[in-house]
Amino acid sequence: MAFARTCSVALVGVDGVIVEVQADLEPGVAAFTLVGLPDKALSEARDRVRAAIVNSGEAWPQRKLTVGLSPASVPKSGSGFDLAVACAVLAAAERLDPSAIADLLLIGELGLDGRVRPVRGVLPSVLAAADAGYERVVVAEQTAAEAELVPGVSVIGVRSLRQLIAVLTGAPEPEEPPERIVGRPDPLMAGLMLPSAGVRGLPDEAASRMDLADVAGQYEARRALEIAAAGGHHLYLKGPPGAGKTMLAERLPALLPRLTQKDALEVTAVHSVAGLLPAGRPLIDHAPYCSPHHSTTMPAIVGGGSGLPRPGAVSLAHRGVLFLDEAPEFPVRVLDALRQPLEAGEVVIARSAGSLRLPARFLLCLAANPCPCGRHSRRGEGCECTPAMVFPVKSTCWAEGLSMHPIAMPPATAGRRYDVRASRPVASGRWGISLFRYSLGLLPK
Repeated sequence: MAFARTCSVALVGVDGVIVEVQADLEPGVAAFTLVGLPDKALSEARDRVRAAIVNSGEAWPQRKLTVGLSPASVPKSGSGFDLAVACAVLAAAERLDPSAIADLLLIGELGLDGRVRPVRGVLPSVLAAADAGYERVVVAEQTAAEAELVPGVSVIGVRSLRQLIAVLTGAPEPEEPPERIVGRPDPLMAGLMLPSAGVRGLPDEAASRMDLADVAGQYEARRALEIAAAGGHHLYLKGPPGAGKTMLAERLPALLPRLTQKDALEVTAVHSVAGLLPAGRPLIDHAPYCSPHHSTTMPAIVGGGSGLPRPGAVSLAHRGVLFLDEAPEFPVRVLDALRQPLEAGEVVIARSAGSLRLPARFLLCLAANPCPCGRHSRRGEGCECTPAMVFPVKSTCWAEGLSMHPIAMPPATAGRRYDVRASRPVASGRWGISLFRYSLGLLPK
């Protein structure tokens, strides 16, 4: 049989689209054609797949080869289709049984030596596969733990194309020892982790260190943090430099309860697509914390980029805290762009290559000095700023200013977190869904 097909996933934001990978061999001059709106990285799969198959001990078919990615109208990007393309070619060349891969979904990049490299966005891809009814998924061994977070899906983690061929044909699996250089990062993980972009998902150790007991005094500010965490309210901190605004904001995520399983999967999916999953932690179950610099552009805040948009800071802070330090220094258009995600809990981005929706339900925390020099007070001592420079209102303010004064040593975060957790049902019953519609979406669905 000169035709075979299998499946992979194309990501549009954090949503997955099932893509059927078809391979057809016909008599003629040997050539390899890839169709179906591939981007540059996917177009280069022709050379990667050919080298991987040959270096895995298999023969490359010397016929006219056409690989189609359907639906052809959906733009496809990245190297995660390599494994599916290779298996479809081998099945069309009768090296594999076409029926063995027809109901299989494959996600992974191939190295020239045939090793399977992990790619970003495995969790949302497997979630899309489960929704489409697929029961078996093949991924790189390094991302198998991430794929196993989806219930009802059998995950096969492989190290190389040779190993996958052995699994599909029932042959003995070859020895594939991991190639790691002692004292150096795993080269197979390159490209899976990107710079953090100011994002911090709090692991257990960091969450235990970020404690309100570190803050001396600031009773009103502490109380404001507890109320904001319990009610899902946004927070605006205003005070002179060194008053503790950043220290308080960094401890706000520790007050929030652990994420539910559903929310944790949403947050993990966004971080997986962005390449920000912490090493060794396939599931993010703590509220994330994102603190972009005031020079950050609007696409980096709300999402964007060339081609299909990628998650921005508002999506990376989904179900967590977005902290904008030096808020008056942010451009007006950046602050105004926060209106839609604050109201709707999501952001819709349109580009020439397509549009997508990204989740963006977060607790916003703003911090600012009272004036550019930071020395303004009611008595005006030492301040050299003109009246027009004293904290000009540049955009919509979502909370009133908060004066901070050192009063008493606060208690530890653990007790405050318990109070926050106990207060949420009371606040929900008192105010209804309108209280949380604009922030964290704390009410059960």
